[in-house]
Amino acid sequence: MYFKQIVLGFLLIAPIVLIVSFVVTYLYGALVHGIGMLEWESSIRLAVVFGIALPVIRQLDKRKAL
Repeated sequence: MYFKQIVLGFLLIAPIVLIVSFVVTYLYGALVHGIGMLEWESSIRLAVVFGIALPVIRQLDKRKAL
């Protein structure tokens, strides 16, 4: 049950973080360096880390509240 909710949380959070980090890295590169480039490595790493960490923390908080 908890694993299923964590996986669903990952599938919801990871794409959102990936899109936001794509936009941020592109705008940073365009505004600061004058070259609009996506940093795939950083964006995917952030999406995976936040996609795993946030659902796990949410489930631990729910368990603690019970």
